[in-house]
Amino acid sequence: MNRTRLRTIITVFIVASASAFTPVKNLFTAAEQQQISIVTPGLFSQSDAFTIDFNHLPPGEYSFPLPVGKAQLRHDNILAITTKKGDAIKAMFDGTVRLSRRQGDYGNVIVIRHKNGLETMYANNAENLVNVGQHVAAGQTIAIVGDDGKQAVCNFAIMVNGGKINPHILLNMRNHQLRRQTLLCKKNGNTVDVTGSSKTSEKESVSLDPEENEDPFQDNATFRLDLEAISEEHWSYPLPGSHVISPFGGRRGHSGVDIKTKPNDNILAAFDGVVTRSGPYFGYGNCIVIRHAFGFETLYSHQSKNLVKVGQHVKAGQVIGLTGRTGRATTEHLHFETHFRGRNFNPEQLFDHTKKSLQAATLTLSKNGRIQSTRHR
Repeated sequence: MNRTRLRTIITVFIVASASAFTPVKNLFTAAEQQQISIVTPGLFSQSDAFTIDFNHLPPGEYSFPLPVGKAQLRHDNILAITTKKGDAIKAMFDGTVRLSRRQGDYGNVIVIRHKNGLETMYANNAENLVNVGQHVAAGQTIAIVGDDGKQAVCNFAIMVNGGKINPHILLNMRNHQLRRQTLLCKKNGNTVDVTGSSKTSEKESVSLDPEENEDPFQDNATFRLDLEAISEEHWSYPLPGSHVISPFGGRRGHSGVDIKTKPNDNILAAFDGVVTRSGPYFGYGNCIVIRHAFGFETLYSHQSKNLVKVGQHVKAGQVIGLTGRTGRATTEHLHFETHFRGRNFNPEQLFDHTKKSLQAATLTLSKNGRIQSTRHR
């Protein structure tokens, strides 16, 4: 399956020019320390264009600002990430704090200049925890979430040369992960064109749709599945913004993982598939089972309401039910199970519950139902 080459071009307007001062180490001009939107000195001094490669970013060099938050794009290219007041805000990439101060309607603001040429802004903070000139690492706590007068929110933006760009070009809003692509930033008069070009191949077009895949065990006893080859539109973490309240296994032999957000939150199909169960099922309460390719199944239970029917074909990321506490449950949550050829296995072999992403791993699947996971370096 060949995916259409993604190519998104957006225009970033350059704000009023700053001085030609080139920062020395952690030193910034007074204007750079006071203005959110300001050109980056020397950014295009060597060439009218530069690229950023996000295809092979090493682990630990990227963090979504609020891993448990929910993101919604505003009209001004600001990403409103809602969460609960007091949560910790993380730096997206390594960089140096350029601005840390109160700034009008933005409240407490932090701007970080990154070595890749981008800048990120974190606004409406209850408290800033870093100072101008301080080096921060990706994932480091830099501020505490405040509010905009209505809700607990971090108003976040990504900038190139002082102009805010649409964060969709970098981020998959569904799972908070960076898109695998090479970003081209090209100066065009008083504007900067930002182009995202993803590298696609046959390997990167895998889905777990049972209607699109044949049984791999007809002629072989084992089958290797590279989880990183499952393309973004074909998987979804089942409850974005959640946290684990009960892991798989343990002394009570827990058959799945319990994850929690709030009552009646949207539960998403983890992969493309066909619904084989939807209704009350003993202690599971309202239960949904979805059949996927290669012998995989996912199970979702304790819903307050199921939104799909048996026989229905669903797509990854589709809302299939609402969190509840039906069956044997003491709080509203999602009990999530993964099965392979009739056997339960730890969902953590598929998903990183902290990052809400697929594991960077290859699974060796056996005809007898065994799974061996090999993590990518």
